[in-house]
Amino acid sequence: MVVFDSPVSRTINIAVIGLGYVGLPLAVAFARQYPVVGFDINQARVDALRGCCDSTKEVEEDSLRELSVPCSPFAGGKPGLHVSSELQGIADANIYVVTVPTPTDRHHRPDLSPLLKASESVGKVLKQGDIVVYESTVYPGATEEDCVPVLERVSGLKMNQDFSVGYSPERINPGDKLHTVTQIKKITSGSNPDAAKTIDDIYRSVIEAGTHRAPSIKVAEAAKVIENSQRDINIAFVNELACIFNRLGIDTLDVLEAASTKWNFLPFKPGLVGGHCIGVDPYYLAQKAQEVGYHPEIILAGRRLNDGMGAYVASEVVKLLIKGNACVKDAKVLVLGITFKENCPDIRNSRVIDIINELHDYGCDVDVVDPWANAGEVKHEYALSVLTDVSAVQKMNYLAVIAAVGHKDFSEIDPRSWLVEKGIVYDVKGIYNRDMVDSRL
Repeated sequence: MVVFDSPVSRTINIAVIGLGYVGLPLAVAFARQYPVVGFDINQARVDALRGCCDSTKEVEEDSLRELSVPCSPFAGGKPGLHVSSELQGIADANIYVVTVPTPTDRHHRPDLSPLLKASESVGKVLKQGDIVVYESTVYPGATEEDCVPVLERVSGLKMNQDFSVGYSPERINPGDKLHTVTQIKKITSGSNPDAAKTIDDIYRSVIEAGTHRAPSIKVAEAAKVIENSQRDINIAFVNELACIFNRLGIDTLDVLEAASTKWNFLPFKPGLVGGHCIGVDPYYLAQKAQEVGYHPEIILAGRRLNDGMGAYVASEVVKLLIKGNACVKDAKVLVLGITFKENCPDIRNSRVIDIINELHDYGCDVDVVDPWANAGEVKHEYALSVLTDVSAVQKMNYLAVIAAVGHKDFSEIDPRSWLVEKGIVYDVKGIYNRDMVDSRL
């Protein structure tokens, strides 16, 4: 039983709302020291986790089996993890951690509906003295200006009078087994000094890399949103370089390797920018900037350039086919990968779909293989059929192979084994040796 010596001392009972790529690893980390109930509205997800199976591949079966308890651990006060889709299951928590997605709509406008719905759920069980911590990436001000009013309206309580809030931005890198949740320094913040201390104490007790207590919630929100905006802009820069160097007949990766010999050169590489963070978060910052009367030039320019890279890759492949006197219409093309990054099953906001759609517009016949993806999820999200067994791909059948995602499974295969005579290989991710490909981004 863990009790902190602070003005809000109590046994810590934690509820984690949202058990995806962010919430589940965090819930597991907390459950090693605290009673934790993980809440998710997806019953299939809850059932799978109760069976110690994590489809995101972020948490091992052994860890889930070790920590899982059959009912809420709150009454006993002992560490452990119980998962539930019943709101009443988190009613006895006193620390609520919200880790739901914050996507954008088709017009790239921030979509806070998952966050606001989660706030409504928490508001229904919120009690005197509770603390609500948000981890979802948002623009500065969203916690206090958008979420807190929902908590107050639903609960009938007042922030800093009856309950407190905090913001501790998620720092999860899907598929990364080195930089796991406990190994990345965590930013914390609170709506008042007592809450800020309690929140920081709780996170510091499980985050081995330590914490940084920001002076305000807005500072913590801003710090998170610029982390990914900075990466987006840097990748946009090297993507633009790739477009320039391609016209000059220079290999971009050779240039970057040479430039990297300088100690302070930033090692970014060209590629597709998707996923639930880098390809989304800059739009949150841009939205808030425009609300206060500032039009962000660099942020939106970087977004436009990165969002256009899928079409660029497709056009380069078509040019190579034409140069080889191949008929583009009905040309069979194999795309390697549909997830948004390597060695990860997450397909959210994958920009590989832009390559596929553009090739369809050219009249190409496109097949996709990805051993990490869930075929049902791909079908639901993109209306696209995908092979998940690499060995099932028909050999010597394609005019072009595009290595779109750098899964380790692909690096072990000769891509030319899938090509007809004079077929071409285009390497988006630079996973193959130069002599194995016809061109690369």
